[in-house]
Amino acid sequence: MIQNITVILCTYNESQIVETTIKNILNYNPQAEIIVVDDNSSDGTQEKIKKMNLQQVNLICRTSKGLASACLTGLLYSKNEIICWIDSNLPDLAKKIPTMVKNLDNENIVIMSRYVPGGKDLRSKKRVLTSRIINSLCRLILNSSIKDYTSGIFAIKKNVLINVSPICYGHGEYFIEFIYKASKLGYKIHELPYIQPPDIDGISKTAGSFFGFIKLGINYLIRILITRLRGN
Repeated sequence: MIQNITVILCTYNESQIVETTIKNILNYNPQAEIIVVDDNSSDGTQEKIKKMNLQQVNLICRTSKGLASACLTGLLYSKNEIICWIDSNLPDLAKKIPTMVKNLDNENIVIMSRYVPGGKDLRSKKRVLTSRIINSLCRLILNSSIKDYTSGIFAIKKNVLINVSPICYGHGEYFIEFIYKASKLGYKIHELPYIQPPDIDGISKTAGSFFGFIKLGINYLIRILITRLRGN
């Protein structure tokens, strides 16, 4: 049984899935602290979490929005030395947490990766293509040894996260700068394979219009270039 870990969940309108995710985390990690940082959901997400009335769950309600700042908020409230972040839309990832934490015995950061042997991305062709293009640019411009810059699913020791955490703005692109900075500082990064399931209708926040994807891609490209120029 793994103890002394904090799992951070960042939520926005996740009422359909958040209860399942929390239950799965506690099923595989009974002693875990769960910090849910909710960005002013309007679909009853906060009410559903409160109704669960679990002592191990700390709900932080914000009026602002942003994945990067939500992750940092969760870090500030965490009580334990090992921090895990998983997507609140992917409850099956809870069973991967013990393996991620075990690998921290020999590594500084453990990432769940779709682009190492055994990994796969089963989302829509549009999202898969976008992700592959972004990650190819990351490997070309930043560090070719890291396969999945946009996974956003990781386990890390708190002191390493504090040292590595970059300026907290943006959404998924925050993770690119985070991983690049960690590699520049010489931290050991290990990627474990995982299979990302198809999008769940009505839950995915990024499966939007064509122009939405263009805007998303531009934001990622800008963050990649800024990260490289900044050099960390």
